[in-house]
Amino acid sequence: HVQLVESGGESVQAGGSLTLSCAASGLPASTQYMAWFRQAPGKGREGVVGIYPGTGTTYYADSVKDRFTISRDNAKRTVYLQMNSLKPEDIAMYYCAAKGPGGAYLESHVYSYWGQGTQVTVS
Repeated sequence: HVQLVESGGESVQAGGSLTLSCAASGLPASTQYMAWFRQAPGKGREGVVGIYPGTGTTYYADSVKDRFTISRDNAKRTVYLQMNSLKPEDIAMYYCAAKGPGGAYLESHVYSYWGQGTQVTVS
């Protein structure tokens, strides 16, 4: 039974920081690629950052480069998203996703497994 469980979303002031967590369990061995996506009200799902935990290779969306950092704890099967200098345009539901090889890091349609999301609000 695959589970991706996000946590850490909350309301913060503009300029503040937040760390999201995604705990994974039950993923097939081939499903190594992880990513964070977000969806703002009335907008489509946007890729934020992807990571291949085996090597630490990452790929960031331009909108979050230099502000957001993805990291992983392979032993805990957990991926983190450190978000700094938060802006009102970062308001969204943030989702964790996992996929196997193939497809671009930030294309949502190539991801097979999704969490339920955690809400980030910036005021």
